[in-house]
Amino acid sequence: MNSNNAQMRAVTIPKFGEVEVLRVEQMPIPEPGPGQVAIDVAYAGANFAEVLYRRGVVDVPLPFVPGIEVSGRIRALGAGVTDLRVGQPVAALTIVNSGGYAEVVVTSADLVAPLDGLDIGLDVAAALPSNSTTAFLVLDRVARIEAGDRVLVHAAAGGVGSQLGQTARLLGAGRVVGTVGSEAKIETAKGFGYDEVILRDQIAEAGEFDIAVDMVGGPSRTASLDRLAPMGRLVVMGNASGADDVGILANHLWFTNKTVSGFNLAAFSAAFPHDAGRALRRAVQAAAQGTLGVQVEALPLEQAAEAHRRIESGQTTGKLVLTVATTSRGASHPVGP
Repeated sequence: MNSNNAQMRAVTIPKFGEVEVLRVEQMPIPEPGPGQVAIDVAYAGANFAEVLYRRGVVDVPLPFVPGIEVSGRIRALGAGVTDLRVGQPVAALTIVNSGGYAEVVVTSADLVAPLDGLDIGLDVAAALPSNSTTAFLVLDRVARIEAGDRVLVHAAAGGVGSQLGQTARLLGAGRVVGTVGSEAKIETAKGFGYDEVILRDQIAEAGEFDIAVDMVGGPSRTASLDRLAPMGRLVVMGNASGADDVGILANHLWFTNKTVSGFNLAAFSAAFPHDAGRALRRAVQAAAQGTLGVQVEALPLEQAAEAHRRIESGQTTGKLVLTVATTSRGASHPVGP
C-alpha cells in the first residue's frame, strides 16, 4: 500500500477494448511489502501478453496497469530482502501482478536479476525478462532438451522466437528450424540462431523434430504434433493466431509416444518464483556475455498504443520496449552501481 500522496505516471487500461482505451494517468506510487522490492523503471518491455490484458482475454481488475517486465534501479526494499540494495541496477519480471508501464513498480525480490558491472544497457535488459527467461524455461525445464535434439520453433522472428532459436543453440540442439508467417521475415529470423527458416505452411516438408514450440495455435499446433518423432515433445505456450482450440487425443499420444506440455510464464512465476528468477539471471548473463542477442527498439511510454498496434499487426521483429525514464548510462551502455 502507499502511505503518502506521491504520484507517478502510468499507462492504464480503464476499460477493455482496442488500443485507444490506453491512458497515461497519475497514480499513487506503490510501496514494497515483505519479500518485495520497488523499482524506479527505466524501460518496460512491450509484449503480446499486455495486448491480451487490454482486450479482456485475461480477467484482470480495472483500471489495470499492464507491463510484465522492466529494467531500472531499486527504489526501496521490503521487509526481509537482504541480498539487494537501493540504487542497484536490475532487470525484473513483473508478470505476476503486472504494473511495469509505470515510473515505479513492485515485484518479488525472487524475480529480480542484478546488473552490477555487466556489459548490458538498461534498454536491452528490459527486453530479457519475459522472452529470454521463457526460452530457457521452455527448452530446459519443460521440453528437457538434450544434446543433438532437433527443434522446431514457430514465430521465429518475433520476440520470444528470436530467443528460442539462440537458446536452443546454446543448450546443444543439433538442428534448429524456425517458421514465419511471411517471406519478409525469413532473413530477420535467420539471424536468431536458426539453421533454417521456412514459411509456416511448409512444415510438412521440414522433417522430424524432437521438440516443437508453438505459440501460434490452430493448424500450426496440429502440424507440429505430426512432425514430432517418437518421444517428441510439443510445448504449447500461446495462441497468437486467435484460432479455435485444437483438440489432441490422449490415445494418439499413447500410441505414438509423444508428449504435449503447456507453459505459461505468469503462472510459473507465481508458483515457482525462485526458479523463474534463476532462469532470468541465466538469461541476463548470456546476454551480457554476447551469447544471447536481442534486437531492441524503444518508444516513449506515451506511445504504448503504437507499440500495441505494431504487436497486433504481426509485423514486428525483435523486441519493443517503452522508455519510462533514462539516465546517462541507461541505453546501450553498461550499467553499474
